[in-house]
Amino acid sequence: MKASFILALIGIACGFTFSQSKIENDMEYAYQNAKKGIYWALENIPEKKSRIENNLIAEDKLYSTVKLVKAVNGIKIESTGYYNTNEVTIKIFRSNESLEQERFMKKQESSNSEKKD
Repeated sequence: MKASFILALIGIACGFTFSQSKIENDMEYAYQNAKKGIYWALENIPEKKSRIENNLIAEDKLYSTVKLVKAVNGIKIESTGYYNTNEVTIKIFRSNESLEQERFMKKQESSNSEKKD
């Protein structure tokens, strides 16, 4: 009787660990897909538009939904990564200065630049 009770507890603990591990893996895949959206947005910063939205789709699966909005001193990016029934959202703000340093944006020429006569 005690042996079957102990085996039942071990079985429940293993089942819980397995399901928790699967949840962790699914969240990690969703997180990786959200990161792909962030990198896509950083590589596709528009020069003239103030906002872009895009869905990253491959093999008929939605991997990420990306929104980029230009702000006063930088950009805001929101990327939602999907995997099975899981969603992970990442929101970041990058200043224009950091984008220039990381070479995602060209340096802005100042409006007071000297004119050659």
